[in-house]
Amino acid sequence: MSETTTRISSTAPETPTAMTTGRGVRWARIALRSLQILLALFYGVASALPKLIAHPSAVESFDHIGWGTGAMYTIGALELAGAVGLLIPVLQSVAATALGMLMVGAFIVQLTVFDGQNAATPLILIVPLTVIAWARRGHNRELRRLLRRG
Repeated sequence: MSETTTRISSTAPETPTAMTTGRGVRWARIALRSLQILLALFYGVASALPKLIAHPSAVESFDHIGWGTGAMYTIGALELAGAVGLLIPVLQSVAATALGMLMVGAFIVQLTVFDGQNAATPLILIVPLTVIAWARRGHNRELRRLLRRG
């Protein structure tokens, strides 16, 4: 080992940046996990559930779009699957990406059918979903490995 390497490695744990970085990484993980749980609750309870139980407001919205109850149940099931996927480590990145794609579709529908009313909501949701998909992308390798094995 060179003298420079020895000096850096022996002083690294004592520097304030190295100590705060460890804590910062821990807090970032906690914040990311909390965000995933909040989004899973939102998609599972506030978004998917009304569609899956055919709440009158959801039925009315899908009738207004012209898609009917079949599309309503399908989108509700996809949102519920995405919510569950956000909580399963190997599926987190894929679930966030899939929910992000649903939000792109929701944004387009809000613009074209509902004249932009509530169009900001899907755009706002795309931001944390993108962060989750990027931050958890390392799990995609494990998912590919599992799919090849199975």
